[in-house]
Amino acid sequence: MMDFGITLITILANIIIWLVIANTLLSFFVSPYHPVRQTLDRLLEPMLRPIRRIVPPAGMFDFSPLVLILLLVVLRSILVSLLLTLR
Repeated sequence: MMDFGITLITILANIIIWLVIANTLLSFFVSPYHPVRQTLDRLLEPMLRPIRRIVPPAGMFDFSPLVLILLLVVLRSILVSLLLTLR
């Protein structure tokens, strides 16, 4: 059962990380009104909004996606370690 939890946490974290990367890359090339961008924004904005309150954009650079990815990696690592110690 622990293996399922570890796999689930890893997959969910990886999916969110890839969605953040895709949204960031698409923001350079695709209009914000494109349906794909709007969908990704709706999915990711609830996670990015609190980070943007703490880490405001530096000029024209928004570091909130990077912070979100780092937080996800750390959280994934902590949760997996916790599940492995409960084994």
